[in-house]
Amino acid sequence: MAITKAHYSLAVLVVLFVVSSSQKVCNPECKAKEPFHCDNTHAFNRTGFPKNFTFGAATSAYQIEGAAHRALNGWDYFTHRYPEKVPDRSSGDLACDSYDLYKDDVKLLKRMNVQAYRLSIAWSRVLPKGRLIGGVDENGITYYNNLINELKANGIEPYVTIFHWDVPQTLEDEYGGFLSPRIVEDYKNYAELLFQRFGDRVKFWITLNQPFSLATKGYGDGSYPPGRCTGCEFGGDSGVEPYTVAHYQLLAHAKAVSLYRKRYQKFQGGKIGTTLIGRWFAPLNEFSELDKAAAKRAFDFFVGWFLDPLVYGKYPKIMREMVGDRLPEFTPEESALVKGSLDFLGLNYYVTQYATDAPPPTQPSAITDPRVTLGFYRNGVPIGVVASIEINLKKILFIVNRLLI
Repeated sequence: MAITKAHYSLAVLVVLFVVSSSQKVCNPECKAKEPFHCDNTHAFNRTGFPKNFTFGAATSAYQIEGAAHRALNGWDYFTHRYPEKVPDRSSGDLACDSYDLYKDDVKLLKRMNVQAYRLSIAWSRVLPKGRLIGGVDENGITYYNNLINELKANGIEPYVTIFHWDVPQTLEDEYGGFLSPRIVEDYKNYAELLFQRFGDRVKFWITLNQPFSLATKGYGDGSYPPGRCTGCEFGGDSGVEPYTVAHYQLLAHAKAVSLYRKRYQKFQGGKIGTTLIGRWFAPLNEFSELDKAAAKRAFDFFVGWFLDPLVYGKYPKIMREMVGDRLPEFTPEESALVKGSLDFLGLNYYVTQYATDAPPPTQPSAITDPRVTLGFYRNGVPIGVVASIEINLKKILFIVNRLLI
């Protein structure tokens, strides 16, 4: 079922991450995949993109700002309680100290000649208690005002992510964060504060970053805060909680979008959407119907889990059939609220993987519910740079475009 175009217009926002290095030698794996020519700036440069394509850089608050002058969030607790879960045992206590060095960061962005910068707001920096009733930290508001103004003064468009997995610790302690429906109202109020204070200059709002990751890693295998899963130290249910958390993320998103459209969009002139993980899957055995079905299931469980409600107002059929009553249902009112709650769609594309059919899991888990085994090799040959970057990003955009027309 397609959404009538008159209801809303939708653009696909592709965020391109470019990692630069002082090393002049091309990555051997990249070079081996001719005709990619990753070390040839005459063949691989901006001229191959449309004139209206926007190049930018992206960060998240916890990863760059440092923890000074803000209240604690779930990542602060998690990285100190489980330092071994971060490969280099680092934390965001200092990070890049962007809180103090934001002007230097903007200078670097200017040198890179980017047109846009995607940043996230640290919820606990502007609302130390996580809720409006706990008071607004005006120092945090000033920091983001200064950063936004510095970007605008240098001709760089800010794309602001409202929530990038950093739930204020007070809300985790009070009611369990995104496990509780109470988060929906608190998130909406937090988002409105940002619309009020920054909406005169911010024209692109991203409600959530990869809600799939928070749901599956925070509550499916415990590798992200709050570190909950079946068998985890502080408990959890890998077969139920990821779906609950995903559900409340979608409702929080939809509430914020509805509020923005009703109260702020007309006079502020901005757009609001969200960013999903954009992974693609190819059947390990191209001639196997089981592997073809597995690849489609993987896409539905990774991308469709969130995209289908945003487009159709309900979860993918295969998820409803396989997950059963562990998957929450939208009420008719919630379905109408979530459906069409996008002015644009962002996709974070990282990898393509091979998918093969897997047997039913021994116990319910959002990680294994798709009944798919994923990998990067077919007959010992890696899926490769060209296949993962050039071909399959186009396939994702093709599928998304079909959903939205």
